[in-house]
Formats: sequence, C-alpha cells, structure tokens
Amino acid sequence: MESKANASQDGGVQQVEAPSTPAMSRAESHDFTASSMRSVFIGISGLIGAGKSTLAKSLADKLNLPVHYEPVKDNEYLADFYGDIKKYSFAMQVYLLNKRFQQQQQIIWQGQGGVQDRTIYEDSVFARMLRNAGLMEERDYQTYVSLFQNMSNFMKKPNIIIHLDVSPAESLRRIKGRNRECETGITLEYLTGLHAAYEEFIQEIARIIPVIKVDYSAFRTADEMATKIAEEYERIGNIRHVEFTSPVTPTATKPANTGNTSQETGMASVQKTLFSSPNAKSAKGSTGALPDDEVCGALGEALAAVAVE
Repeated sequence: MESKANASQDGGVQQVEAPSTPAMSRAESHDFTASSMRSVFIGISGLIGAGKSTLAKSLADKLNLPVHYEPVKDNEYLADFYGDIKKYSFAMQVYLLNKRFQQQQQIIWQGQGGVQDRTIYEDSVFARMLRNAGLMEERDYQTYVSLFQNMSNFMKKPNIIIHLDVSPAESLRRIKGRNRECETGITLEYLTGLHAAYEEFIQEIARIIPVIKVDYSAFRTADEMATKIAEEYERIGNIRHVEFTSPVTPTATKPANTGNTSQETGMASVQKTLFSSPNAKSAKGSTGALPDDEVCGALGEALAAVAVE
C-alpha cells in the first residue's frame, strides 16, 4: 500500500501531513549513533480525544515496545475535577504528576524504551492554562511548578514527541463520540484554551526534544504512523550554521555621549586611556606597537581611573 506524504520543518517541529509502510524491532538500549527506532522512548501528545491511547497501543505493538497509558480509569479525581474544576485543579495536577513520574521511573529502570500516552511535560500545559483561566490559585500553581522542577532532575526525556494535531471542534466531536460520563462537562471553550496552550508548549519543548507534529484530523494506521515517524526521526537534526557576511574592524574613536551608565562610561574610558596615553606615544616603535610593560601600565592607570569614577 502506498500513500503520498508531505513534510516540512518549522523550527524544531517537524510538520507531517500523512504517512505509509512498516518499521523496526527492539534492542536492549537505544542507539544514539544512528536514527534507530529500537528501544526508543516515544511520547504522544495532543488534545483530549485526539486518539493518543489508541495510537500508543498500536504503535507499541508495531515497534515491539512497552506502552504506558494515561491514568484515566483508576483516576479517583477525574469525575470530581470535571464537576468542579476550580476546587480540584491542584489535587488533580499533583495526582497526575505523581502517576506520570512513576511511569518515568519504570521507563528508566526497565531500559526498554516505550510509548507513553501523554508525556509528563504536558501536565504543565494544563496547570498553566488552569492558572491563566482563574481555575487554579497562583500559590497552588507556584507550588506545582516548584514540585515539577524538583522532580525533573530525575526524569528521562523522550527521544521524540509525536503531537497529534486536531482542532478543538474535532476534539470535542471525538470526546462526545466515546461518551465517557466523566467528560460530559468538557466545553469547546475549555478545549480552545487548551489548544492555544498546546501550541505554545510545542514551540517551547521543541528546543529540547524533537517534535513530529502530525495532522491527525483523520486517523492513521499503526503501519502508516510507524513508517512516517521513522522517516522523520531520521531527518531530525538540531545543528544551526552561523556565518558573518562582513568583518568587524576595531576602532579607537571616542564613542558618542549617549547618556550611558557610569559602568559603560568607565569601560569607554579604559579604551581611550589605553590608546591615547602619553607613554604610549613615546614607547611606540617603528611598528606602532606598544611594549608589553607599557600596555600593562596604561591598563593599570585606566582601571584605577574607572574605580575612582
């Protein structure tokens, strides 16, 4: 089966529209010397109802990797949270952070890689959105952030994050389609705010972890996704080349007085004193260069002048 696909790169985020064929197997540890999918740690992110759990299961089966699901069925806060978000927002976020941290430790110590249904980093997206919407107190948010930062020292970053991109309207349609009682209170307004927070999150996390952003307005098979992810993962690189088109030539001219701070003025006076010292004029040889001892002397006078100023 063949299908056409288009991909582009926006910063550290790989944009993917569609996929096509099979993938790899598993080894004991991830090979960082090659774009190998063996024992790779994949995080799957996206809005509620995007299809993360379904993809995590089929992708893990295809790549022969362990799968780690989002804690939903045994989440004792979930129904209360959707019933009164403001009251239970902090408790819910701490509960999820703890559960996902536990998954992180399993992935680290088992050493087999895995596919994780929603990454631990996405919890901060929900916490920030709740704070911004007035559904979490500022002190609770700051406590959560501090806890997350302390725990992050013991976390393992995914090799890649697969972001399933769906619109808030499509997310709501899929939520209603699966008909979970605890999700009946989710509104389009809530999902719209969450979608905006996710867009910001993807741009930020892509500076640290490679992101493959998939247009998931239509579901894809495990074969298609595994093949496309392997192709994009092989292309991922984070090297930037910098070139200077014109050389910078030093100048000894006195800078204009632009109302700089005393420290900036002092530094300008160091340059001026060093190159216009009377000792400098008499000590220049035929090459116009200053002997080392005269340079040191002039520099000492200049620094003393700065200290006085």
